[in-house]
Amino acid sequence: MPARRGQEYVEGLKKAKNNVYIHGERVDDVTEHQAFKNVIQSMAGLFDLQYKNQDKMLYTSPTSKEKVGLSFIQPKTIDDLIRRREMITEWARYSGGMMGRSPDYLNTDLMAFGTAHEFFAESDPMYGENIKKYYEYCRENDIALTHTLIHPQVNRAKALHEQKDANVALHVVEKNQDGVVVEGVRLLATQGAITDEIMVFPSTVKKSGEKDDPYSIAFAIPNNTPGLKLMSRESFDYGKSEWDHPLGSRFEEGDTIVYFDNVLVPWDRIFVLEDSSICNRTFGETNAVVHSSHQVIAKNVVKTEFVLGAVLSLMDAIGIDQFQHVKNKGTEIMLTLETMKSHLYRAEHNAKIDKWGIMTPDFAPLNAARNWFPQVYPRLVEILRVLGASGMMGIPTEADFANEEIGPILHRAAQGKNMEGYERVQLFRLCWDLTMSAFASRQVHYEYYFFGDPVKMHMTYFDGYDKEPFKEMITDFLGGTASSLPKSVKA
Repeated sequence: MPARRGQEYVEGLKKAKNNVYIHGERVDDVTEHQAFKNVIQSMAGLFDLQYKNQDKMLYTSPTSKEKVGLSFIQPKTIDDLIRRREMITEWARYSGGMMGRSPDYLNTDLMAFGTAHEFFAESDPMYGENIKKYYEYCRENDIALTHTLIHPQVNRAKALHEQKDANVALHVVEKNQDGVVVEGVRLLATQGAITDEIMVFPSTVKKSGEKDDPYSIAFAIPNNTPGLKLMSRESFDYGKSEWDHPLGSRFEEGDTIVYFDNVLVPWDRIFVLEDSSICNRTFGETNAVVHSSHQVIAKNVVKTEFVLGAVLSLMDAIGIDQFQHVKNKGTEIMLTLETMKSHLYRAEHNAKIDKWGIMTPDFAPLNAARNWFPQVYPRLVEILRVLGASGMMGIPTEADFANEEIGPILHRAAQGKNMEGYERVQLFRLCWDLTMSAFASRQVHYEYYFFGDPVKMHMTYFDGYDKEPFKEMITDFLGGTASSLPKSVKA
């Protein structure tokens, strides 16, 4: 079937009746529940956008010949990578880059897995065939995926098999003719309540050994599979209007703790089974980390553009754009944006065909960008908050402006340099929802830990960086200096 439209996505969720819990209650219909209905409509908007701009958002499936989502494409050329990035950019601009788990994120991961199916076949040819077919199934049916790859934070100093409660983490219970029975907990499935299926990825927070093989598993199942429970955190969509909460009311994705209560995973949905070596190597050897990073950096370019747009609009609204310290702060964001765009350009134009026959971006600039952005994003929103100053606190609601008695007063009191009070407050409410609301705080925390603990990531980056050419440069330089010294000095 071709790529889905928004209404098809919504109807699929309504029909599935996924086992979702929030605020202490089981949700009967996520499409109608206050915590999820607005973001579901935003997700539906993403699917509809595919048809509003088909040339940029869709491509012809190599198997069905139907028009399918471009984020699933197996890129063969640099132009294919650029086309995919342009599609990602279109979706990101819909939310200002505020949806970190729009479907294209996992689609790029799944494409890499499906293309590198021979890697998964190392343990058993069946697993390779399974991941290949699952990629094709998701592509042809435009499946919206959530995923989970983190074990519970019980005691990170110990391996899983050494934990006091060794069964709390998701693990294999038994294998039978129908499939594999699994039980336990996984974190942290963003969009778990509003997607069709869940992919359980290999967990690489802590490298696994053979004794952790029962926890070393990868598979995918529908979100309404019996025994699967998706427990959502408190919603940051408080039922306010889009005017009052322009971001939180539309793009609150939600994050879920996932419990597998003796869930049966069919054999044809198993990709890795009790193989710690495969789990440890999955993201690197399939290049999934490269392709997902390409999506993330493209999204973060848009996110930086959005913050810059808000900062420039705020400057203009209250007439502060002529001050040196204000321009300096604006320049800081501009430099961040141009640096991120340069990383993306280099990654695409230095791309090469990998061992699986796929045009793969240069990981070095993407890796630098994904290590850097978590450090700089908090600063970007801090700049917006500082420039807004007390204006970030004096933001009446839409209802206040509608009040016949106080509305005209507020309209006058809140006026800006070149806009009326109603328009200026609307802008400042957006800036507040970008910097100070619960939604904004989650965005900062989310970006900071997007790929994992930044300190651990920096250690990995340092260890993997090719340091020898730079040390050789110094050795050669000092060697040349030393050769010109008198013998007495050398001695």
